Amino acid sequence: MTQANSLIQKYNVAGPRYTSYPTVPYWEEQDFSLAQWKQSLKRAFNESNAREGMSLYIHLPFCESLCTFCGCHKRVTKKHEMEQPYIQAVLKEWDLYCQLLVEKPIIKEIHLGGGTPTFFSVEHLTQLIQGILVQAEIAEEYEFSFEGHPNNTTREHLQALYDLGFRRVSYGVQDYNEKVQKAIHRIQPFAHVQQVTDWAREIGYTSISHDLVFGLPFQDLADVLHTIDQTNLLRPDRLAFYSYAYVPWIKGNGQRGFKDHDVPKDDLKRQLYEEGKKKLLAQGYYEIGMDHFALSHDKMYQAFQQANLHRNFMGYTSSKTQVMIGLGLSSISDSWYSFAQNEKTLEDYYARLEQNEIPVYRGHILSNEDLVIRQHILNLMCTFTTSWQGQAQTFPELPQVLQQLEEMQKDGLLTIEADHIQITEQGKPFVRNICMAFDLRLSRKMPNNRIFSMTI
Repeated sequence: MTQANSLIQKYNVAGPRYTSYPTVPYWEEQDFSLAQWKQSLKRAFNESNAREGMSLYIHLPFCESLCTFCGCHKRVTKKHEMEQPYIQAVLKEWDLYCQLLVEKPIIKEIHLGGGTPTFFSVEHLTQLIQGILVQAEIAEEYEFSFEGHPNNTTREHLQALYDLGFRRVSYGVQDYNEKVQKAIHRIQPFAHVQQVTDWAREIGYTSISHDLVFGLPFQDLADVLHTIDQTNLLRPDRLAFYSYAYVPWIKGNGQRGFKDHDVPKDDLKRQLYEEGKKKLLAQGYYEIGMDHFALSHDKMYQAFQQANLHRNFMGYTSSKTQVMIGLGLSSISDSWYSFAQNEKTLEDYYARLEQNEIPVYRGHILSNEDLVIRQHILNLMCTFTTSWQGQAQTFPELPQVLQQLEEMQKDGLLTIEADHIQITEQGKPFVRNICMAFDLRLSRKMPNNRIFSMTI
């Protein structure tokens, strides 16, 4: 067994992806209330709105068919008459937030996620964004982005959103092998992806992203390399190349359109990543954070080089705001001091809004310890390094964290210096494991049920 394979065997455990700390299973909901969330949000908004603005994530949950690899909250339907009531609900939620904040929000970032945002008509998406912006100002430097499905994104979608200020679009590609596509219920020819990519460029989008996934059912190395070669023909500005989170014990039959042994595991799955990464680097892409790659002209690469990369519930972003408000069912908001998640079902979401309530149903107020650890994990995920200089009093558990990291240092995954650690090139694929050493909530109490995907 090679050293790389032995490390995979050693560190391939279930672990969080760290889009937040504490991770959702450790939110102490019994100590959380809507009133606390409002207070926390107002504090953060007053601190940061004038200085850096805020981010908006808008969840558009409808899909015409179920992609079985998806872990998002969605409603599968072909009834497009559901669009207008949902847009009205999201705008009402935004109005409730604007009433709470009093001062006009300065929007630095908007991201439309799903579900399938391009399920919605051009008219309804225009109504949504115009309704948001009429109560806000746009920051001097801003980024509006959306997720487009290559099978139903029209040139009209792209043009209308461009006219509203959108300059980045992300297309879900996954894999070009038809057998893999059938297994995940996402039949999507290369020609469709090429067409929507070309349209975006012709219209003037400055950042086009493709999402690729490794570890999908029936996928082998030839599939991954072929998908990357096809992707390179289109030369997207950035790429997500991430691991399929196979969690059928959570998602149930939605991730059971194939058998367990059809899903690549362990050494094979790692090979898919390593060889795929090698090809991406050879094609001129740079590795950014965890599972992301970008060309040198893209904002994400520049943010990484300048140590300005940020990570939140939207994933990696090239700009940071302290406040992120999530609109729509299941969306998560973040004030830095606290998290809040909206109702997960359409019925509950609508019911709360009918009562003129912000539809938050759970969340977490971060303790002083949480805030210290959150920053360390954010540093590691975004810059592959973190420092504890001057934290002797605020981080008394540091010695036990460093003790856990000593084994990883022996394995060549990182170096421990007097006041900081640095993840090595060999250690980058294990960044989730390294973050887990800092995760005191995880070390004190493992979840009762397996809820995380494997780290490798």
